[in-house]
Amino acid sequence: MDWLNFALALAAFFASHAIPAVPVVKTRGKVVLGRAGYSAVFGILSLAVLVWVVIAAGRAPYVGVWPQYPWMRWATNMLMPVALLILVLAVGSPNPLSFGGRRAGFDPARPGIAGFARHPLLWALFLWSVAHLLVNGDLAHVILFGGFAGFCLIGMGMLDRRRRREMGEAEWHRLAHGTSNLPRPLRLLPAVTLPRLLAFAALWAAVLAAHPHVIGVSPLP
Repeated sequence: MDWLNFALALAAFFASHAIPAVPVVKTRGKVVLGRAGYSAVFGILSLAVLVWVVIAAGRAPYVGVWPQYPWMRWATNMLMPVALLILVLAVGSPNPLSFGGRRAGFDPARPGIAGFARHPLLWALFLWSVAHLLVNGDLAHVILFGGFAGFCLIGMGMLDRRRRREMGEAEWHRLAHGTSNLPRPLRLLPAVTLPRLLAFAALWAAVLAAHPHVIGVSPLP
């Protein structure tokens, strides 16, 4: 039953991201709930399903795929701050080329976080997935975090194609000419501001403090 629960949770996770993106569902949802309401419902649903799938993976029977070595924990602790920094810089920033980004205030000549990567939230989730994949070598977590990582990489291309259809080729190229799907690390610096840097520090400290209590394992090497 634990494997069945994990399979159902994983299917629900991918469905909760695929179905709301279907144009008919998205349009109807915004008509019924409004743009803000639709985003709120989608966000709450996504978070709830994410919690479910993570808990389900932890309860699945242990099947070892690879052992955990000390260097893996060090690598995880180097990747996670980067992932959280990208997350903090991306949330609420102007970026009409990706999900969760607003068009108002976006300047193609100064694309901000989009100049680092066109889909920064997906790159943050990808790094989070890889970081946790390293230190969780059992089958359920390999499927979970490997699936998340693959979802992020595939999702970038899917989002590009969707935005091109919505905006038209000319407008998409006008907005996207200063961006890239592959991260450009040096372009992360212009997106850093003191308030967001402080928010990142607070988030990282909160993650380190809460991880042993919420997950049951210290994230430190």
